[in-house]
Amino acid sequence: MKKYTTNLINSSNELGIKLNKNQINNFEKYMQLLIEWNKKINLTAINTPEDIVLKHFIDSLTILKYINKEEKVIDVGTGAGFPGLPLKIAIPELAVYLADSLNKRINFLNIVIDELRLNNIQTIHTRIEDLGQNKLYREKFDVVTSRAVASFNILLEYMLPLLKIGGKCICMKGSNIEEINNSKKALEILGGEIENIEELELPFSDIKRNIIVVKKIKTTPKAYPRKAGIPTKKPIE
Repeated sequence: MKKYTTNLINSSNELGIKLNKNQINNFEKYMQLLIEWNKKINLTAINTPEDIVLKHFIDSLTILKYINKEEKVIDVGTGAGFPGLPLKIAIPELAVYLADSLNKRINFLNIVIDELRLNNIQTIHTRIEDLGQNKLYREKFDVVTSRAVASFNILLEYMLPLLKIGGKCICMKGSNIEEINNSKKALEILGGEIENIEELELPFSDIKRNIIVVKKIKTTPKAYPRKAGIPTKKPIE
């Protein structure tokens, strides 16, 4: 067994996740496609098998405990598919949508989905601001995930409009989350409240991560998200 496969099994076990043979094979295929495609288009700066396992796959799986298999999940700014694709591999029953603004990333994700023969998973090529104003997607999801796409108050404007009331945003952040201090107004306006902040270390490493879970408690005003580019230029603060 290859070292990175052993790392995947041991680290997922450490998170309380038991992967079967098919799931392990899917992660290996995904990794091979990621390394292969990364030579053609810039998908990730993390490009060794061991780092991909830890910093992409295992990192993505740290939020699995916050998600139920019956839920409908959208991953905004998914990039090369993180955390959405690892979540789908680990919970095959999950309904997953992967949204990104770059078509070349969407093309890559569609190939991975085909190669892994995954069902009940869709890609959406769109800007996040447009997604939140689209009636097909606005307030239609139980869970919205995002991994280090923007600062927290900007993320809230991207994510909360997509959530049903009672649903949750799961924001994946690095070790520094001081930006939360500037989020009170955004939470109030957009209809969210922080339910949990979990600090953790990735298994068998000293890499620190934070998971911020935000519950949607009221409808987001129709004006949000604002037009493309405005949330980053004029964040709610």
